[in-house]
Amino acid sequence: MTIWLQFVAILIVHLLGSNGWAQDLIKVPVQIPAITPAVTAFAIARDRGYYRQEGLDVQLIVMPSAVGTQALLGGNVKFSTGGGAGLLPILRGAPMRFMFTTFSRPMFWLYARPELRSVESLKGRKVGVSSIGSGPDSLLRELLKKHGLDGTRDVVVLPVGGGTARYFALQAGSVDAAMLSIPANLMAQEAGFRQLVSFIEQEWIELQGTINVTDQVLTAEGPLVEKFIRGTLKGFIHFRDLRAQSIVLLGKFLRTPEDATAKIYELMRPSLTQDGIVSEEIQAKSLEHVVERAGLKTPPRLDRIFDYSLAVKVRNELRAKGWKP
Repeated sequence: MTIWLQFVAILIVHLLGSNGWAQDLIKVPVQIPAITPAVTAFAIARDRGYYRQEGLDVQLIVMPSAVGTQALLGGNVKFSTGGGAGLLPILRGAPMRFMFTTFSRPMFWLYARPELRSVESLKGRKVGVSSIGSGPDSLLRELLKKHGLDGTRDVVVLPVGGGTARYFALQAGSVDAAMLSIPANLMAQEAGFRQLVSFIEQEWIELQGTINVTDQVLTAEGPLVEKFIRGTLKGFIHFRDLRAQSIVLLGKFLRTPEDATAKIYELMRPSLTQDGIVSEEIQAKSLEHVVERAGLKTPPRLDRIFDYSLAVKVRNELRAKGWKP
């Protein structure tokens, strides 16, 4: 009987730890634009159990950024992570805001067919982006403008999907060039396509891996938002501070070999924000290439778009506790 009771006790402890029997986990659907390095902090927070520590069962759901914004506004997901794609709807009046940002530099590369040697050579050509109104789309149009091209009149901009879908469209000849993210840029390089622009080396600001939330959820479910931010920040710190372990988790998420994942990690590292928080200067710069598209002469106040107060609060609490991943 003693042995049996010990067995039952061990079994209960195991089940409580693995299935969350100790508490009812709150299901939290979260939109991610693709299986992309931009959402690494969320994937690590989920896999390391940081969300479960907050009582959350986070479900990462892949959908294009534009669709994700609509799902967020319609209440189908609690949070979206689509980054710069959320700026245009906010500037046009959507009741949502940015609460957390993983990366502040645009991790995109413009690759083209080998015979195309410059941005100017894209005139009359087809260029693939994830979706119209997305971060890559806005950056591409701004780049074309700087080179004397109009993104509507001179170049055919086509929405061809997220992740590696743009690379496969380029490979198949469906487009002549494409805005690629990691690891599609490495695939294009190996296949012999020409890199025209590395956006991460430019002066542009592009917010990626964000936490976007509606005003309604922020008001009605503030504690839930704080828990989600806390879990995400722990995933962020893990990625930033534990290189070897994060490379393993990143490779598992992206399904890439270790040597390629190590290259991806090093490419991403310079774009990281400071604890998921960006300064007002960076906030303002992130709006520069979308204000005109929104039909505005001047952008609204920054505090109507960005609210990092909970991220600051959570960061300070973790620092005070000396928390480490």
